[in-house]
Amino acid sequence: MGKRIVIALGGNALGNNLPEQMIAVQQTAKAIADLIEEGHEVIIAHGNGPQVGMIQTAMAELTRSDPEKYIPCPLSVCVAMSQGYIGYDLQNALREELLDRGIDKGVSTVLTQVEVDPDDPAFQKPTKPIGAFMTKGEADKLVSERGYNVVEDAGRGYRRVVASPQPQSIVEIDTIRALVESDHVVVACGGGGIPVYKTEGHHLKGAAAVIDKDFASCVLAQQLDADCLIILTAVEKVAIHFGKPDVQWLSSLTPAEARKYMDDGEFAPGSMLPKVQAAVRFAESKPGRTALITLLEKARDGVQGKTGTHIQA
Repeated sequence: MGKRIVIALGGNALGNNLPEQMIAVQQTAKAIADLIEEGHEVIIAHGNGPQVGMIQTAMAELTRSDPEKYIPCPLSVCVAMSQGYIGYDLQNALREELLDRGIDKGVSTVLTQVEVDPDDPAFQKPTKPIGAFMTKGEADKLVSERGYNVVEDAGRGYRRVVASPQPQSIVEIDTIRALVESDHVVVACGGGGIPVYKTEGHHLKGAAAVIDKDFASCVLAQQLDADCLIILTAVEKVAIHFGKPDVQWLSSLTPAEARKYMDDGEFAPGSMLPKVQAAVRFAESKPGRTALITLLEKARDGVQGKTGTHIQA
């Protein structure tokens, strides 16, 4: 019997620029189609690190070219742009791959907002660098005129830093669920989602922040009552003592074991750590739920229990 699976695609599944992305999505589509062909319902979330950086840089250059005419583009708008163009490539590649296999199934991208808490402590300590490098003069101007937070980055210039708050809920969840239940493959929560928070009335205001795509995928999987969350990355399994002679690759983890390894500093922040944290959250959220961390091309083998790291309570 098929499972409902949320897949969180890492940056390696999308490439770093437009030509790379066009090639990368072809292989990504094959791996996802393998799961669909076996009868699974698939919902796709993805990162947008290189893409949103490219958009942010382009918009910053536009502002520099004519600052009287163009104001800096809000980060939430840049995330929305990245969702659109990544989704465009992904859904077309996947639709083509499915049709080549004789599978006539709709593929849709949903522009997705993700609610965050405006009082999240992360807003008081922005740490995520985004956009182009700036001179001190340019940085000082943005600080004074727009209230940006900037940091000096390893002698290469100044960069804006933004918060990375925890996702609370998916605004378009009913739309995503309706599409899934009508047999569509859905691309959602691109780049972790467009971060928004409620203000007066029913208004949702975009936040100057980026949401970790693994945490957003975990919330998406919970709200869709998925059976499995697959976090795809650059290694086949999670490891302890990574990069050392006594490296140990792990086929399975309980949440308690994972927490011990996290406490021991086994997983790198900004790399494997958020993936393991998201996997543990999902596995603990309801009995029978499983999280899997593995390579893109090993996704089908992982679901069949042949490889990857499986996290289950």
